[in-house]
Amino acid sequence: MEETYRQRLKHFEERTRALDKKSAALANGRLLFFLLAAGFALATTFNKVPSWGWAIAGVTFVIFLGLATWHTRVIDEERRSKASAALNQRGLDRLAGAWTKFTARGDPFLSADHLYTPDLDVFGQGSLFQRLDETATKAGERLLASWLLGPAPSAEEIVSRQTAAAELARHVDFRQALLTEARVASEDRADPSRFIAWVEGPALLRGIRWARPLAFVLPLLTLTLGMLTQYDVLPSPLFATLSFGAQMLVAGVTWAACSKFYGSLTDGHGGFVRFERTFAAVTAQPFEGARLKGLREKAGASTKLARFGRLFSFAELRSSGQYHAVINVLLLWDLHWLFRLEDWRVSEGKNVREWFDALAELEALAAIGTWVAERPGDTFPEIVAEPAVFEAKALGHPLLREPVMNDVSLSRQVWVITGSNMSGKTTLLRAVGLNTVMALAGMPVCASSLKVSMLAPMTSMRVKDSLERGVSYFYAEVQRIKAVLDAAKEKKGHALFLLDELLMGTNTKERQIASRRLIELLRDAGAIGGVTTHDLVLTETGGVKNVHFRDDVKGGQMVFDYRLRDGVVETTNALRLLEAAGVPL
Repeated sequence: MEETYRQRLKHFEERTRALDKKSAALANGRLLFFLLAAGFALATTFNKVPSWGWAIAGVTFVIFLGLATWHTRVIDEERRSKASAALNQRGLDRLAGAWTKFTARGDPFLSADHLYTPDLDVFGQGSLFQRLDETATKAGERLLASWLLGPAPSAEEIVSRQTAAAELARHVDFRQALLTEARVASEDRADPSRFIAWVEGPALLRGIRWARPLAFVLPLLTLTLGMLTQYDVLPSPLFATLSFGAQMLVAGVTWAACSKFYGSLTDGHGGFVRFERTFAAVTAQPFEGARLKGLREKAGASTKLARFGRLFSFAELRSSGQYHAVINVLLLWDLHWLFRLEDWRVSEGKNVREWFDALAELEALAAIGTWVAERPGDTFPEIVAEPAVFEAKALGHPLLREPVMNDVSLSRQVWVITGSNMSGKTTLLRAVGLNTVMALAGMPVCASSLKVSMLAPMTSMRVKDSLERGVSYFYAEVQRIKAVLDAAKEKKGHALFLLDELLMGTNTKERQIASRRLIELLRDAGAIGGVTTHDLVLTETGGVKNVHFRDDVKGGQMVFDYRLRDGVVETTNALRLLEAAGVPL
């Protein structure tokens, strides 16, 4: 993908520069023809040129309008080209490991009480979400986050996501077109919830329906009566005046209802009139899989949003101040276009949520598809029906650039993991946990193969005390362990626990007694998982498998190979680390 991103970045940067030059030329052309049109109009008005000057003024003004329209399109294409270039630069940044600078980190989804996300770096700085997220709307962002916050409801749903993501991985043009159009439509992450609330909301014009036919009758009647008066068919302007007075009365009486409707519309639409091209990109893509075909059908909104956009453009005259006031009184403009928008809301309101839900799902699947395309060494896991299965070959931490790969078999087992400080114990737990989260979200995993059942991950690794809540470190850890134990019992054989250095906030004897009993309780609940420890007495707990990492000293320096081995560690490095730091022992 790196070469693909480089080529596409170069293409869009060159295109942006070309469009910038064209935009500058069109801007100068617009100014020139506007000045020509104004000059000939003024010259003709003051008899400096003959009457044919009006014709030249008209022609040059038409050319000005044509150049203005062309210039607007070029500006839109330039924005689109810049957005595409930015997407490819992001791709290069991800491949280079610079994704930790991305601003979208999923911080709103962080919760200290969640059973695994704080410990596994699912959200926040340096997180899986920061590396994965390539969505453009708030709905897409929320859906992608929800897939990481809990396992999919079934193995069939996971396989469906895998299939769709694998297909989208092959369509870099579509994935980038989807994001480009959405980001051109809204520079910030657009939130469709407000637009959906508007279309599904109450009928705000119901109380003035009586005025709708008058919007057609009165302006036509006033014009007709005025012309009849002008040509002396009617002896007095009284009837035309009365008709126009009725127009003014209707405009005044309906003003409040129209203002309320327009206010709710402008608060809710949030730029979604410009999402026409986003949905058009979806409609134009010839998908193969059933899930993606279904989403394409649900997202067939481009022509309907285009109609909404046209109607809204007429209604926007309301933002023109005194100009709008004059036009509205003469033509009852608001009643014509706001009632048309109300008709659109009534006819299409039931579908809008489905459109944006389908778009959000496509965004989330495309984000996973981008991960698949950028990491060809990752593999989709096999989801099995039996309980408590985790069988991995060459498993690594997915957020490390060069992870050390280890085989991990936790099926119907509890591992006690020993080893020196910094040897890789905690990283192994996080690799197991994060790959499980990814597998059950429908993502590929950092392993040559993984067979996993529908497990519920639960962790205790980064326990913090809280002065504000008056909670000590030890009590905070107790609360966390209680939550893990309760969740493991509830899951009845479908729990994966990952515990790092149990009960460090108490004395050695009590820690050892409590830790051994906790392991037994989790094992008896049918849970599988791993516990890291420096308390070698825990390795004597019945029914556990002991594995370890080891270290070595070379040239006076501690070195680690991060390779997992069977058995209990035979060396520790705490004293050597203290001595290496200059602490006399």
